[in-house]
Amino acid sequence: MYDEEKRPAPGPLAGFTVGVTAARRADELGALLGRRGAAVLHAPALRIVPLADDGELLAATKQLIGQAPDVVVATTAIGFRGWVEAADGWGLGESLIDRLREVELLARGPKVKGAVRAAGLTEDWSPSSESMAEVLDRLLEEGVDGRRVAVQLHGEPVPGFVEALRAAGAEVVGVPVYRWMPPEEIAPLDRLLDATVSRGLDAVTFTSAPAAASLLSRAEDRGLLPELLAALHHDVLPACVGPVTALPLQARGIDTVQPERFRLGPLVQLLCQELPGRARALPIAGHRVEIRGHAVLVDGDLRPVPPAGMSLLRVLSRRPGWVVARSELLRALPGAGRDEHAVETAMARLRTALGAPKLIQTVVKRGYRLALDPAADAKYADA
Repeated sequence: MYDEEKRPAPGPLAGFTVGVTAARRADELGALLGRRGAAVLHAPALRIVPLADDGELLAATKQLIGQAPDVVVATTAIGFRGWVEAADGWGLGESLIDRLREVELLARGPKVKGAVRAAGLTEDWSPSSESMAEVLDRLLEEGVDGRRVAVQLHGEPVPGFVEALRAAGAEVVGVPVYRWMPPEEIAPLDRLLDATVSRGLDAVTFTSAPAAASLLSRAEDRGLLPELLAALHHDVLPACVGPVTALPLQARGIDTVQPERFRLGPLVQLLCQELPGRARALPIAGHRVEIRGHAVLVDGDLRPVPPAGMSLLRVLSRRPGWVVARSELLRALPGAGRDEHAVETAMARLRTALGAPKLIQTVVKRGYRLALDPAADAKYADA
């Protein structure tokens, strides 16, 4: 016989739905989230122009080979590898490598350093923090007045970096290794936007500033920007892989969470801490009930709940132990109309889904209430 006590514990993200806006490494991020129990809604907010088709990169490469810079700043591993591979495809690979051997080569972080060395080069310096701010500090301390600095861009200009170098007298050459474009299929992004606005997501992740900017731009195009900002302010957690990624959101007044290390793994671990911490946990009818995005943990057992049932449960949990009228519950049901019988039907399904019918009490002629344990009444009376 199946022993319920041996049932594996649900993952830390079980019951939560997380949006993924990444175009690159989206499968990896989705797998990390899924292994921890999350439901994942993926919608690439942008696409990447193939390197070999990018005339701007070809022109910049020829310019640098023809006129050597003093310094080259490599900012991303994938970008540096792609640059070398594209140059090879154009018959310029050897010339580019020879030129890079002659310059001061700075690599932002261990991954970039690995890509530089894989190309047969050696970096002159790399910051321990992986911070572009630290790279900028070093360049400004060295002095850049009259020097030519080539910066490998990653999708968009590094905010403030190029401007600070130019203000200090440098000639800056941008190397656009890949460029962001709107997604070819806009429907998935619209679905993610709609899910965010309707609070169907618990969190949305961003791994690049252009992805964040693209979602905001699409919301503005559809007239949904105020609703999106309200959702990200109060109900849907915006999680960014790092501070540069967060800039478009912060410019709109949105606070984000970011891991200390700017990697996908730490980003997922951060969500594993943040989302359960935001869930409402209540002592009800002798059980511990934790209300998550699309499911409920009852004594640690995950119980998927239909959307209508979750709507009712959220209303009841705002004032646990208090009676909520059927009319108020009816207003919480999407598309329910005026028939209060819809509340009874949804409530019956909710009780079945929870597997513990006594969690919710019917108060005759008045409505429904969560059967909050007596010892908790004082704590939650004014909730």
